[in-house]
Amino acid sequence: MIKFLLDYSSGMPIYRQIIDQIRFGIASGQLKLGEQLPTVRALAVELKVNLNTVSKAYKELEIKNILETQQGTGTFISKTDHVVLEKEREDKLKEICTQFSSVVLSYGFSLNEVIRELKDIETSKKQ
Repeated sequence: MIKFLLDYSSGMPIYRQIIDQIRFGIASGQLKLGEQLPTVRALAVELKVNLNTVSKAYKELEIKNILETQQGTGTFISKTDHVVLEKEREDKLKEICTQFSSVVLSYGFSLNEVIRELKDIETSKKQ
């Protein structure tokens, strides 16, 4: 199961953040095909958002056949292999880097400082 992280100051709707994180969870292997997701109510309580927000995210993913809801059982990652396309994955990385770089540059950090810090983070996660 993935840990949802919401950014209320990003300007991106919360339901869209939930969708993106589920799709990335599937693409990265953190969510497995057939894995059960929290109920709409449970996820809404965990994230401290309105039920309709989570419901909207789940419904949009159901329309795209990424999620399946089984009455009385729950919501699951579709067993059909709907891996995020490589282009979509690259587009998401580009979007993240664009947002990140605008913040970094606004604080006056150099590219070398950012690269050094990212390498330090990667090294510390491997230990």
